[in-house]
Amino acid sequence: MRSSGAPYLLPMLLLSVVFFVTPLALLVAYSFSGKAGISLENYSAFLGDPFNFRVLMNTVRLGVLTVIGTTLLGIPIALLYWHSGSRTRQIIIFLSLIPMLTSNVVRTFAWIVILGRQGPISQALLGLGFTGQPVSLMFTELGLVLTMCQIDLPLIILPLIAVLSRVNKQLTDAAEVAGAGPWRVFLTVLLPLMLPGLLAGWILVFASTSASFVTQAVIGGARNVYMPQLIYREVGVLFDWPLASAIAVVLLLSTGSLLLALSAIARHRRLVGHA
Repeated sequence: MRSSGAPYLLPMLLLSVVFFVTPLALLVAYSFSGKAGISLENYSAFLGDPFNFRVLMNTVRLGVLTVIGTTLLGIPIALLYWHSGSRTRQIIIFLSLIPMLTSNVVRTFAWIVILGRQGPISQALLGLGFTGQPVSLMFTELGLVLTMCQIDLPLIILPLIAVLSRVNKQLTDAAEVAGAGPWRVFLTVLLPLMLPGLLAGWILVFASTSASFVTQAVIGGARNVYMPQLIYREVGVLFDWPLASAIAVVLLLSTGSLLLALSAIARHRRLVGHA
């Protein structure tokens, strides 16, 4: 008889319960603690403030914009990998993995130089005549989106490469023989085959962007407040831990619902057939 694999999963399950499930359960329980015992006052205090709701929407908006940006950048790179030879493929993989080997804090502070008034973006705009004086993209949503796209770009490139590596080039050859042009081949053949990788990348990018406290605080600044910064303010400045727990739960539910929706789409039988 074949032995069960349950004993090998037991250590992983124990670690998950101790270091993930239990702290999460404590967080949820703490979010319901009020002055008079168990209540919903923390959630009503958060949801009743229009500023907090705007911060939640800004966090979702940042994640969506980053997903769009990384998609527009990641698809051409993945297609270049698919059409290249072995040496070029190794270079693309190497360049995609290098940013992931560098600390997120280091990359964030490097972007301070890039987005500053004397940085390359400002100098390029001056040289091209788009502006008459140096400009700074620091503490702007545009600068933050650019930074998050560079930081999270490998999270969408690698799933796309993994999916395209299994694509048979005879499919595109057959479409070209049938008279399809490059754009039609991409839209009708390659894009449907790339959807599982795209959905996986969207999940990773959105989750990473919406929870990136350091980058949001350094590049976004005090004028662009997002949910992780709001939680930090309640914990480290106002010391209102129950309200901070409620905000964290709202962040988990809002972003988690989007991630679950993407996961459900990714598990659709038609997409699974392409994977």
